[in-house]
Amino acid sequence: MNLISFYKIYYRHRIVKANFFLKIYLIIILPIRYLINIPFLPKKINLDNYSKNKEFLFDENLDYLFEYFNSDKGNFYIDQYIQPIKKKNIKIDAHGYSLLYEKYFMKKKDKNLKILELGSFYGNAAASLYYYFKNSEIYSGDILPDLFRYESSRIKNFYIDTSSETSIKAILVNKDINFDIIIEDASHSLKDQIITLFLIFKKITPNGLFICEELDFPETRKDMNLNKEYPNLKQILLNIKNKKNFSSKYIQDIDKQYFLENFKSIEIYKGKFNEVAIIEKK
Repeated sequence: MNLISFYKIYYRHRIVKANFFLKIYLIIILPIRYLINIPFLPKKINLDNYSKNKEFLFDENLDYLFEYFNSDKGNFYIDQYIQPIKKKNIKIDAHGYSLLYEKYFMKKKDKNLKILELGSFYGNAAASLYYYFKNSEIYSGDILPDLFRYESSRIKNFYIDTSSETSIKAILVNKDINFDIIIEDASHSLKDQIITLFLIFKKITPNGLFICEELDFPETRKDMNLNKEYPNLKQILLNIKNKKNFSSKYIQDIDKQYFLENFKSIEIYKGKFNEVAIIEKK
């Protein structure tokens, strides 16, 4: 994690809200806090080497792996969104998506797949998927790729801004690569959820999966829908399931038509706290 990423994660929102004098104070202490945190930052792990002494992980279920690598997609995890120096090794409830995912992943786990996760953060879920899908390539995109702490010949980490159509098109849509599973776990804002699904759905292989995590954020968190826009992605997907028409300024007609002609099923599930959409392609 570099200084800019440290600022964006832990101080940007505080500085934006602070008055003039508090802003000055926060800007002064920022590099000091960064230096203090450096010894506590997660170290890089080469999973190909790590696997030599951890071969049992290739036989574990998804929930075990999510908890082992501290992904919030499992049932329990240690909070990874506080400054590393303040981290406490106390497990708290996580999203609890593992059993839902395993229902869809089980029949695919031994295949040679390309799996994309957007919003990889430290890469804890990517490390879990590395072991669960032992024959697959894992692609991990994030707006702060320097946070990613895992290395492997089967993992590719890269920068992407899922709030930008230009970034999505340049890095994913216009590249000659398709994915068998896409997990969208990035910003969760109303616009970003919509444009990500409808722009990259064409990059999913036949019978592939698109997963949108925290689907309900735009209706449960004000910061995910600042302008109180309508419809959000959940409402759009429910309209499609119920064969009702919909429109959104964030969806081009050609992308809308492609989705309607090529999706196989849409299911919305509730984890421990939030909802997740799992969309199968024809």
